Amino acid sequence: MSNSPGTLYGIGVGPGDPELITLKALRVLKQVPYIFAPGSTKNDYSLALNIVSRYLNQARIEYLPFPMTTDRDLLQAAWEQNARTVLRVLTSGQDAAFITIGDPLTYSTFGYLLRTVKNINPAIKVITIPGITSYHAAAARANIPLVEGDESFYLVSGAGGAARFREAIATTENMVMLKTYRYFGEIYQVLDELNLLDRALCISFCGLEGETIVQDLRTLKDKQMSYLSLIIIRKQSNRS
Repeated sequence: MSNSPGTLYGIGVGPGDPELITLKALRVLKQVPYIFAPGSTKNDYSLALNIVSRYLNQARIEYLPFPMTTDRDLLQAAWEQNARTVLRVLTSGQDAAFITIGDPLTYSTFGYLLRTVKNINPAIKVITIPGITSYHAAAARANIPLVEGDESFYLVSGAGGAARFREAIATTENMVMLKTYRYFGEIYQVLDELNLLDRALCISFCGLEGETIVQDLRTLKDKQMSYLSLIIIRKQSNRS
């Protein structure tokens, strides 16, 4: 057993397309002996692992279950349990990677794991490798600039509904809204009220099988959206 702990790598594996992974991420994934993949408490499927599986060598894989809940006590318990699982590997002297879709520090489970690991053992070395975000990939697929000139754009989560969206859209030229699936009907209504339906497009499963790019949001009215759906809004124009 090594006297010094291993390094934890937080690795963003991109939005879904296996080719949208950085060379640095691939290099580390091929050399670490241990890889942690986040999953739901309901199953052991990991989209992040599915994206990178073709590139892996002989690393040991372990799923870390994270509950899909807003209960802070349940979440805190899961973060601590998973952090201690990771720390058992690191304190044995082995390096380990935690993989996540998109970027590891943008609406990512890794941010919570990182903070919890550091709270338990501040001496652990952590190296974060950024990944291509879903909204950058979506903008590329649709050929839509997110910002031009002196414009700004606002990144907002739709997990809490349309309240923050309504507030933020007045202060920026462009917006990206992630996690639109649960309150899509409410978000659609606000877009309609603000006459922004023609300035928005919705992309689901970006870079994955079943990808859709919808430029007429009216066709999505009253539809149930997938978890991997986002909306890009350009108040001046949303066409290339």
